[in-house]
Amino acid sequence: MQKVYGSATEALDGLVSDGMLIAAGGFGLCGIPEMLIDALVESGVKDLTVASNNAGVDGFGLGKLLETHQIKKMMSSYVGENAEFMRQYLSGELELEFNPQGTLAERMRAGGAGIAGFYTKTGYGTQVAEGKEVKVFHGEHYILEEGIFADLAIVKAWKADETGNAIFRKTARNFNPPAAMCGKVCVMEVEEIVPVGTLDPDQIHLPGIYVHRLIQGAHEKRIEKVTTRAKEA
Repeated sequence: MQKVYGSATEALDGLVSDGMLIAAGGFGLCGIPEMLIDALVESGVKDLTVASNNAGVDGFGLGKLLETHQIKKMMSSYVGENAEFMRQYLSGELELEFNPQGTLAERMRAGGAGIAGFYTKTGYGTQVAEGKEVKVFHGEHYILEEGIFADLAIVKAWKADETGNAIFRKTARNFNPPAAMCGKVCVMEVEEIVPVGTLDPDQIHLPGIYVHRLIQGAHEKRIEKVTTRAKEA
């Protein structure tokens, strides 16, 4: 199967539709699928539900889709760096389903593994547990969380071969692999695509069986918070 496409627009052709659920990789601004997000903005697709650790920042990452009002609902853990997100949520323009960070990652992984749901103690006794089934195991309360089965996954890898076997760098590995796994179709952008056989099989973070389409391109890699220290005398 030919998986490598020439551009993000080509890679998303025939895959996007209004009202779909998209799982997006990334951790802060680390490892976000910048090119695919831009292609979604250009497509004009709307009423999206997006499962992602965060919503980018104003004017970058998923923040671009918020500015164009293409997202109807976010399923997220951390949204504190995006003023437009806050404005839309407080005004009732945007739905929000809060998930503890580990729970969100596991919901994605569960979807990729074909697991409909699982029980976790995280969130019991809080608003996170409202409306969810509760069971007691070994004297402890657990709430039922459902696996995420996305219509489309968009992720970014550091390096991949032509079949989609991928390696992620540092914290980009937190959400990209589970997001990729839970999509019915996964489109991945990569900094470098290498020939099959180049990568050490023991270093692969995501098997290519989960990846349907690939693109390679240059990335801005914006730093979310620049911190420096004073120069020593």
